[in-house]
Amino acid sequence: MTSERRRARRGVETELRTAAVWETVATLTEQRRRELARPLRVLDLGGGTGGLAVPLARAGHEVIVVDPSPDALAALRRRVGEAGVEDNLRSTQGDADDLRSILKARVDLVCLHGTLEVVDNPRHTLAKIADVVTPGGHLSVVTAQRMAAVLARTLAGHFAQARAALESPDGRWGPADPLPRRFDQSQLEALVIAAGFDVTSSHGVRLFSDLVPSAAIDTDADRAALLELEQALATHPEFSVLGQIGSAIHVVARRH
Repeated sequence: MTSERRRARRGVETELRTAAVWETVATLTEQRRRELARPLRVLDLGGGTGGLAVPLARAGHEVIVVDPSPDALAALRRRVGEAGVEDNLRSTQGDADDLRSILKARVDLVCLHGTLEVVDNPRHTLAKIADVVTPGGHLSVVTAQRMAAVLARTLAGHFAQARAALESPDGRWGPADPLPRRFDQSQLEALVIAAGFDVTSSHGVRLFSDLVPSAAIDTDADRAALLELEQALATHPEFSVLGQIGSAIHVVARRH
């Protein structure tokens, strides 16, 4: 089997860019399912084509994807049909300002993955999310991290851009930077807390996977070993600071 075919078969559970995040979300949802004695109501805001939403629906949870892109939603609907999860997953076009009118009830979990760095106002978005989360419910945020851009620009020899990413308020390395903003860990945690949540876990993800040559992680065993190394370093009491070089940061928080 070619490496291309092996990659095509990977899902959210095994893909290096998503496996660590999925493990955290899957563990959280199963714990809450046992506590509540029912499947969770999950909102995936900016969920796009359903990379996270479809596995959650397949696990039996009630999922709604809200996304502003009609193209992404069209791809999601095709994916939902192929996965056979039409009964557990619905989708609609919108953004954070539309949540109160879209949702029939408060949700137990909001996933905000790869979205906070591109919204117009992160503080406003988090406030709108807090408004629809049931007390005791959870928020999972994955967003781009500043220090990773500093490291990547430095290794590429773009030292002025690295300095700009380090010092700019929004973590951008220049006008050509494709992202509107990146976050520091403390900055993101402060925003989440200000919105009415208590942070329960916070760590960097993809510490090395965006830097390691693909030829070095061509087998399932190699990918598993790299993922285990990243998880160990991100949570190790002596080396957890290395989590700040992860391409993204994953914060899980609980509503007051």
